[in-house]
Amino acid sequence: MDKANRKAIIAGNWKMNKTATEAVELIDALIPAVKDANCEVVICTPFTTLVTAVEKTKGTNIHVGAENVHFEKSGAFTGEISADMLVDLGVEYVITGHSERRQYFAETDETVNKRTLAALNAGLKVLVCVGENLTQREQGVTEELVRMQTKIALNGVTAEQMANVVIAYEPVWAIGTGKTATSDQAQEVCAAIRKVLGELYGEAVAKATTIQYGGSMNAGNAEELLGKPDVDGGLIGGASLKADAFATIVAAASK
Repeated sequence: MDKANRKAIIAGNWKMNKTATEAVELIDALIPAVKDANCEVVICTPFTTLVTAVEKTKGTNIHVGAENVHFEKSGAFTGEISADMLVDLGVEYVITGHSERRQYFAETDETVNKRTLAALNAGLKVLVCVGENLTQREQGVTEELVRMQTKIALNGVTAEQMANVVIAYEPVWAIGTGKTATSDQAQEVCAAIRKVLGELYGEAVAKATTIQYGGSMNAGNAEELLGKPDVDGGLIGGASLKADAFATIVAAASK
């Protein structure tokens, strides 16, 4: 991490877990566990839990995010949620481009871009996910792929809007598998992302942009991963569902 130039952010992605009732218990445990954090703490919860999460975290240092957003403001899109709807609830962050959305729900680089723009234009902060699958890593195309995903996701995003963008590098082969990129692998790709940001927006924006690592970051490996200069936080899956594990990661990012 380079806290002199950018914010460290630990964000939990709850995925399809926790009812609103169950969320109350987890948030009640999280509030005292992360109250002294020296980094930004975010929980991204299912749509059905957002109202509860926003209400429970008022007056705390925990920020609330959604796990996805549609790119249209309104219309005949059954089952979708617009950026304005999220803003109206008091939501601050949203995830776009998560590999599970790409893999299971046919999201493309182009729709990730549209969702990102819609969220930014509505005033949300966006965690944009990029990353390669195992075959692509074995083929040696990780950097080219991640560069392409980053460029397309940010197409039309201004340098000023980049103040509200976080890039989350998530190697698909490490999500939910228990496998983790080594700290050197994570650093290599996060540095490559920062390089492409510099090409797109200039060195000042690249230096100021938070780049997270996601992909089985947990209480045991967080400190080593976060010790790398271009790894500015984590997008945490399973470990975010346990207050003690999530708090340990937050503590590692607070050093």
